[in-house]
Amino acid sequence: MLLVLTEEQKQHLSFLCQVEAAGKLNVSSDTIQHGVEGLTYLLTESSKLMISEIDFQDSVLVLGFSEELNKLLLQLYLDNRKEIRTILNELAPDLPHYHNMEWRLDVQLASRSLRQQIKPSVTLKLHLEQNGDPCTQVLQTDPATLLHLIQELEQALGEMKTNHCRRIVRNIK
Repeated sequence: MLLVLTEEQKQHLSFLCQVEAAGKLNVSSDTIQHGVEGLTYLLTESSKLMISEIDFQDSVLVLGFSEELNKLLLQLYLDNRKEIRTILNELAPDLPHYHNMEWRLDVQLASRSLRQQIKPSVTLKLHLEQNGDPCTQVLQTDPATLLHLIQELEQALGEMKTNHCRRIVRNIK
């Protein structure tokens, strides 16, 4: 899988070809900032996707760097990709996850003004955990909306079984 860089990112990284490591830079701070941001993007995206050495070299080849600089970038990527992935995992938000659920079906059979009324509702009490701390969310809906929600979730589960989604999930891990 090749990493695709936008023209702006290529331009930000292009100043690396023009600068010798030992000399004074004599460039603006914005140029340096953009170069660092470009390198950061290159390394983080490559680490996220866990692209191979060959794919990384092919991705960097588009930038027009010298052979020596390409080898340095490849070595930098190989030396730091596991650490970068570890840091990215630590920075990812810890979202609440499902622990348990209670539900109740309520039916209003009549009211003062409407004696022949049937109005069902479903109350769900979700028990969630976030950072080891339990929390609860109470939701109330009508059966038609609940059925629609179930259908959408089943459709999403079916979508996860397609080859395209499996490839994406495999690359994320």
